[in-house]
Amino acid sequence: MPIKLENVGIAVRDLEEAIAFFTDLGLTVLVRDTVSGEWADTAVGLDGNHAKIAVLQTPDGRGQLELFEYIHPAAIDTHPTLPNEIGMHRVAFSVDDIDAALEIAAKHGCHPLRGVATYGDIYKLTYVRGPSGIIVMFAQELKKSTGN
Repeated sequence: MPIKLENVGIAVRDLEEAIAFFTDLGLTVLVRDTVSGEWADTAVGLDGNHAKIAVLQTPDGRGQLELFEYIHPAAIDTHPTLPNEIGMHRVAFSVDDIDAALEIAAKHGCHPLRGVATYGDIYKLTYVRGPSGIIVMFAQELKKSTGN
């Protein structure tokens, strides 16, 4: 059976704040909608499911995020996850310039959890705490692969 990743869904406190963060990083909004009804209740498993959604696409066209802000039932605020907690962990992006990505993140009040690390001579990478506590990883490849 062929399988393809469709998107990663993330519940957020403030849809507009999350859209602003990810579009500043270069993602494009493909769809904005409000969803509700029996089909939404069945698909998600919540009675009275009603949410504002936005689907964003990465510039290369290969990745998508579906962001959703619940109208009903009320969103449940949780403590931001830590990197070693079980469950949904983070969303990761390859970037050409990690410093530029961090400047954009900082404009949204988002800063590295600790700093920028270098993994061998392969990557510079960091985790930032994004909108709604989402952990976002930026990775800048230091050496381009030769395609061996």
